Order: sequence, then C-alpha cells, then structure tokens
Amino acid sequence: MSTTQPRTRMTGIGRVLVIVYAVMALAATGRSFVQIVRKFDEAPLAYSLSALAALVYIVATLGLVFARRRGWYTIAWIAIIFELAGVLVIGTLSLAIPELFQHDSVWSVFGRGYLFIPLVLPVFGIWWLRMHRPVVAAANAERSEPIA
Repeated sequence: MSTTQPRTRMTGIGRVLVIVYAVMALAATGRSFVQIVRKFDEAPLAYSLSALAALVYIVATLGLVFARRRGWYTIAWIAIIFELAGVLVIGTLSLAIPELFQHDSVWSVFGRGYLFIPLVLPVFGIWWLRMHRPVVAAANAERSEPIA
C-alpha cells in the first residue's frame, strides 16, 4: 500500500534558493531602511534603488515559494528577470557613471557589496524556474499514473 505524496519544489536546491532569496530580501530591506532613514538626502537615487531591490527580492522569494501555482510562477519569472536586468543596468551604470552612485546600492558594481550574489542569484533562479515549470510537473505526474 503506497500513498503518493505530491512533490514539492522546496527540497534540496530549491530550498537553498528560496533561503538565499529570503536572506537577500532581509538584507536589502534592512540596508535600504537604514539608508533612507539616516541619509536619504545624500544619495536618493542609490537608496531608492536599494529599496526597489528589496521589494524585488521579497516578490521573487514569494514567487519561488508559491511557484506551483501558475500565477505565482509568472510573478517569479517577472521578478527574477527584472532583478537580472536591474543588476546588469545598475552595475554597468555604477561603473560607467560613478558620480550617479556616490553611495552604493544593493546592485551597484553588480552587487559587489553582497559578494556578487545579486549577479549570480537570478541566473540560478531562471534555471530553477525552467526546470520546474508547473505545466511540466503536472504532465509528468499524469504520465506516471497507470492507465485504467
């Protein structure tokens, strides 16, 4: 007598990915909060971008946690693609026009202040989403069921 449990994506690498996203969400939220409260007038662009990055990490984390649901899967894709674009654009601008970023944001210099995790993390997020599509998971479950 065997009962089939629905497979969850929150095991192994998926769980690690969600944990790293959650840590980045907390770190970016904390950083942006302190920057905005203490010295927003010194670098409003950089500190606003840190707050935007925090929001993106929060949405990406939720999207990955609930990605089994089609709507959340799409939200995760949008957040992670936006994250990658943000890291690449802000990272490039912070090197090309450093006077815009006299203070670092989360994505400045491709996430240097966070050991370049912001540059690498969306690549893993995209890979994970491609490997765990809700439609593919449902189709695989149907194929494994015996035909009556």
